[in-house]
Amino acid sequence: MSTQYRVAVVGATGAVGQEMRRTLARLNFPISDLVCLASAKSAGKELDFGTATVTCQELREDSFKGVDLALFSAGGAVSTRFAPIARDSGCVVVDNSSAWRMDPSVPLLVPEVNPQDADRHSGIIANPNCSTIQMVVALKPLHDAARITRVVVSTYQAVSGTGAKAMAELRRQVEELQRGTDARPEVYPHQIAFNCLPHIDVFLDDGSTKEEQKMVDETRKIMGDSTLKVTATCVRVPVCNGHSESVNVELAEDLSPQEARALLSATPGVIVEDDPATQLYPLAIRASGTDPVYVGRIRRDPTVTHGLNLWVVADNLLKGAALNAVQIAQLLDQRGLIRVPR
Repeated sequence: MSTQYRVAVVGATGAVGQEMRRTLARLNFPISDLVCLASAKSAGKELDFGTATVTCQELREDSFKGVDLALFSAGGAVSTRFAPIARDSGCVVVDNSSAWRMDPSVPLLVPEVNPQDADRHSGIIANPNCSTIQMVVALKPLHDAARITRVVVSTYQAVSGTGAKAMAELRRQVEELQRGTDARPEVYPHQIAFNCLPHIDVFLDDGSTKEEQKMVDETRKIMGDSTLKVTATCVRVPVCNGHSESVNVELAEDLSPQEARALLSATPGVIVEDDPATQLYPLAIRASGTDPVYVGRIRRDPTVTHGLNLWVVADNLLKGAALNAVQIAQLLDQRGLIRVPR
């Protein structure tokens, strides 16, 4: 019989925390006991876990006693404080915030891309940014075949990436505009309904945003190539769920669109949808609620010697967050890398 683990989900009531619970149950991760943790205001709530319910508990410093694995989705401040406590109690942490991603001692994992990095973990593993995850899944087979030297990416990111309040704001603003009233911005600095905001996270001194810098730094770390040139523009769009990306790559060697399609079609976790004649290409509305990364619009970029354009779409709450975290947990289980407290 395989080992079963006592697993904690931190931030269990949030949008990603809910998907973590669903994904753990759906993928039959070997759990003996699920501990749901959140803020004091959520303590006592009954939360679904498969066919069962679990009572949410307040996150405290003693919450990790006897826990083998903790999936964190509660923001950087919570992770900065509680992830070391959880690690020191003897459990492995998979953290969804940005708090640990660029720590050189912490692996930044996408199981389809750099599973070997799991072997060097010392108790904390970082889950990458949602937009980075789906992009590197699509880039890895191309990089292995012809070495990518430069990436130019523009993202079209759904409001679910900001959370449940942002999704509610989009719906509310649509209703307000349909009634002929002003759309009140609360979560975002401007109206999001029927609009696009080239502003995700805070602006940095060079004029880029923190979200854009994450894509640069995290892509290099995950791909294991500090020389890779990456530039990003990240845009929030009025889509409920599912991130889309326009990705342009320059390669060291020639790779035809046909060869790229074949490589991507053979890649686990990727579905190629690329038949313009029948209007088949990835759509956020179809990707939402599904696990794969979808790739289409694969074509040459004739302005460089070896260039390709791709359209990459995935569910940002699943592959971009909860699913990738659970896949990391599965990888740790398969490799015997979950330390069970004695």
